[in-house]
Amino acid sequence: MAAERLREETEMAATEKTNAMRLLDRAHIPYQVHVYEHREGQAVDGAQVARLLGQAPETVYKTLVTRAGREYYVFDLPVERELDLKKAARAVGEKSVEMIHVDEINKVTGYIRGGCSPLGMKKQYRTVFHRDVETLKTVVFSGGKIGLQIEAEPGPVLKLIGAITADLTAER
Repeated sequence: MAAERLREETEMAATEKTNAMRLLDRAHIPYQVHVYEHREGQAVDGAQVARLLGQAPETVYKTLVTRAGREYYVFDLPVERELDLKKAARAVGEKSVEMIHVDEINKVTGYIRGGCSPLGMKKQYRTVFHRDVETLKTVVFSGGKIGLQIEAEPGPVLKLIGAITADLTAER
């Protein structure tokens, strides 16, 4: 019974348009939707999402939101990599940036933790993707809700939101 309900919720999520999908549709940017099973309201870490979708982790990007003073910045990087806050600050011309608290994510972006997309936020904040995105044919990122990912060519997506690329990740 629970598995059947989970499957129904997953199928329903695939048919509902999110802000991110509507933005891509309006810009005529082709994309593919990927859906993975999850428990309602329960975020899944990015590496697990990549496994559930059968995608290489270096092609699946997570979206992180930071603050510097009163400004917010969005950083997207491969799910298994860690954001280097000093590199992130340099990329946006700030002395430093800090992660926003999980309680602020919805207020700032309109999304919830685990379903934050770089597209379709309440406001389009300055966005930086890790530079490796330039080497990918397609990039996978949150579609705007837990259980829903979008795959698209990175060039048109970055252009649509005015994103830049930079080295953002901590050394391994």
